[in-house]
Amino acid sequence: MSRQILNLRQHPDLLSSAAEWFHAKWGVPLNAYRESMEQCMKGAGPVPQWYVAEEGGEIVGGLGVIENDFHDRRDLAPNVCAVYVEPAHRCQGIAGALLSHVCGDMAGMGIHTLYLLTDHTSFYERYGWEFFCMVQGDGEDKPSRMYIKLT
Repeated sequence: MSRQILNLRQHPDLLSSAAEWFHAKWGVPLNAYRESMEQCMKGAGPVPQWYVAEEGGEIVGGLGVIENDFHDRRDLAPNVCAVYVEPAHRCQGIAGALLSHVCGDMAGMGIHTLYLLTDHTSFYERYGWEFFCMVQGDGEDKPSRMYIKLT
């Protein structure tokens, strides 16, 4: 099957299914995703942006770029967020393809530094991200790892 990475701003027909997919994965309110994706489609600026990996008409992965991914370091922006690949599709390079795509797309819009908040401890290094610092996530007991990527 053919897999493709899609910029949601170029595929408004995917807004509802993408918002529902991200909501199901992360539990963030559906309306929050819809509002961010609608803002993305208006194209007022480079942030927010949303991307999905699609295979056979189904969303198998995705991520977004938002100003702040719910942490106390508002100066570290924008943030890649909501990175997720369906379990049955993991270890096939989808996350790497999504990360590479978002970096290229954001660079094309003049964004040359991206940040990413995670609790993973070696995954993102494989894709050229570097540990930057620890940050406190909103409502979290322990700090999380903040990564940086120059595009």
